[in-house]
Amino acid sequence: MRSWPQVDIPAVDSKYALPTLTLRDTRSGTKQALPVKNLYRMYVCGITPYDATHLGHAATYLTFDLINRYLRATGAQVRFVQNITDIDDPLLERAARDGLDWQELAHSQIELFRGDMVNLHILPPESYIGAVEAIPLVTEAIINLRDKETIYSVESDLYFRVRSDSEFGTRSHYSQAEMQKIFAERGGDPDRIGKKDVLDCLVWLAARPGEPSWPSPFGAGRPGWHIECSAIALKYLQPDPTDDFAIDIQGGGSDLIFPHHEMGAAQVAVITDKPYARTYVHTGMVGLDGEKMSKSKGNLVFVSKLVAAGVDPMVIRLALLSAPYGRDRMWSDEILNSAATLMIRLRSALSRNEVAPTKETIALLIASMADNLNTVRAINVLERWIEATESGQVGGSGGELSRAIDTFLGIAI
Repeated sequence: MRSWPQVDIPAVDSKYALPTLTLRDTRSGTKQALPVKNLYRMYVCGITPYDATHLGHAATYLTFDLINRYLRATGAQVRFVQNITDIDDPLLERAARDGLDWQELAHSQIELFRGDMVNLHILPPESYIGAVEAIPLVTEAIINLRDKETIYSVESDLYFRVRSDSEFGTRSHYSQAEMQKIFAERGGDPDRIGKKDVLDCLVWLAARPGEPSWPSPFGAGRPGWHIECSAIALKYLQPDPTDDFAIDIQGGGSDLIFPHHEMGAAQVAVITDKPYARTYVHTGMVGLDGEKMSKSKGNLVFVSKLVAAGVDPMVIRLALLSAPYGRDRMWSDEILNSAATLMIRLRSALSRNEVAPTKETIALLIASMADNLNTVRAINVLERWIEATESGQVGGSGGELSRAIDTFLGIAI
């Protein structure tokens, strides 16, 4: 599947030291430093294209864009892969509800998503892979799991034995009761009769009347959700057989911790005989004016609608950077307006012929981002520099600071 255009990242002057990047790992619950490597493998779960791109999506992909930018700034290569679930129940249900062809709906939302990513100045994935085009990879992965005796049938559908991975549950840290509840809420079927374990997950759904299906060695059908990402990650990230982990970073919103990332990791662990990700990074949810943002409430805020209303995409990006990435946060007009005001001041300060000293500001900006993407601290650093410039201090390079803001925060001044 076609990605979106590449984004240039300004080079960092060698006089600036880049500390090792630390990130909060969901599995351990602690901040951990990534090992210094020449190549990092990062997989970020993409959208199901029936309602793109709301601010929750934007906040998630912005976070992993920051990781991508920082690692690339160190001189490393980042093999970044993202999927798009272009066949799934929610997509079919939305298409049926609105009287649309499911493929046309998916195509329109994918195009909208691409445009939003361009507007938000987000680096494109090296490989952007749809579930439909990955079906041969999925069938290959299922055969591998079947050869390891971890697949069984319920009627004509195929399920994966999640507890064939001895580490199952250790990444998400939920109790059995919590896992069953969340599984039921997020696309699982814990009550289905015939399953060996209530948490076993579907890997191949046999063809249903009136629904799209594809041929496979198991009969016509379509992929389960979790196996899609497992198969894509293994193919396109090309794990290093000498590494202790299959990939370096598995990422997405916190709503994917369970069941999606837990079950995907279990499948990869069985296939590769090694742990899936070195670090699991998850972003918080975005609410609106004190309420959870959701499709059912009808209170989703879409990037495309904000841009169409005349909001500068860089202001949206700055507003999303104003809270810690891993915490749930609220969105409001006040947050957006504050970001707009700060952006005006920042651009005005950077446009001056004489600006306050910038070397220490850039060093502090880099240190803030190295420390678990501390964007709140980074913005505070910039605010202090703006105040110093407005007060008449001189001796800095506005161009150099502007380039550093683009490199590490992704804000194109």
